[in-house]
Amino acid sequence: MEQYLPRLRGKLEVDGQFGNFLGDTRIRLLEAIGEHGSISQAAKAVPLSYKAAWDAVDAMNNLAEQPLVLRSTGGKHGGGTQLTAQGRKLIALYRALEAEYQAALDRLTASLNDGQASDFQQFSRLLKRLSMKTSARNQFAGQIVALREGHVDFEVRLKLDDDNEIVAVITRDSAENLGLSIGMEINALVKSSSVLLLNDPAVRTTARNHLWGEITRIHDGPVNAEITLAMKSGKTVCAVVTHDSVGKLGLAVGEQACAVFKASSVILCQYA
Repeated sequence: MEQYLPRLRGKLEVDGQFGNFLGDTRIRLLEAIGEHGSISQAAKAVPLSYKAAWDAVDAMNNLAEQPLVLRSTGGKHGGGTQLTAQGRKLIALYRALEAEYQAALDRLTASLNDGQASDFQQFSRLLKRLSMKTSARNQFAGQIVALREGHVDFEVRLKLDDDNEIVAVITRDSAENLGLSIGMEINALVKSSSVLLLNDPAVRTTARNHLWGEITRIHDGPVNAEITLAMKSGKTVCAVVTHDSVGKLGLAVGEQACAVFKASSVILCQYA
């Protein structure tokens, strides 16, 4: 059986001074206009709403040095929409650049797959992590090392590095939906507002998670301060505390502190 080799595929975007100028959707819209000579038919082919299609055309015409699309109204044969020579040239240049971009990704894929399939898989996982968008400041990737099933909840223990673990408590339904198992890699999210700080090792709390590190950054705001701790492995954790807390604890860059948060404050997520 022929071995399947994963392939990297990218999306090419061209940005201008005022934001996104060209992307695959807009190029396909221009191509459809050239094929159908009608904005309504082109919008259906993409697909886009009629308004979204014209908004895109207006934006491109406004940002381009020369119009890409011309619209005629009335006349003997009725109105229509057509590409200009500049519009056709832009499509050709975009598709040529896209082909070169994909060829570069294919070369990278070949080098990553050169007897090192595990390297490619690790690289793919990293790209997925980096593409995740969330309001939670603290994002961790860890491997499940323990699962404890209760009547209602699941306790999940994740290994972050050689020195640190995170414990999460989620519902049974959530555990079943995620298909959790030992050895599985999963992402953990913790809001910075859910993280407390302490700097006395003798203090005991009911919170399950304690991550010690060195304070590397203190960003002051009007009311609160954002504190970043760096663990030995280089991973960081962020907490938002009041100015009074910073003063009372004597928090300062270079000092040791512990980020404390409850197991119920940890949200687990994974990619499909």
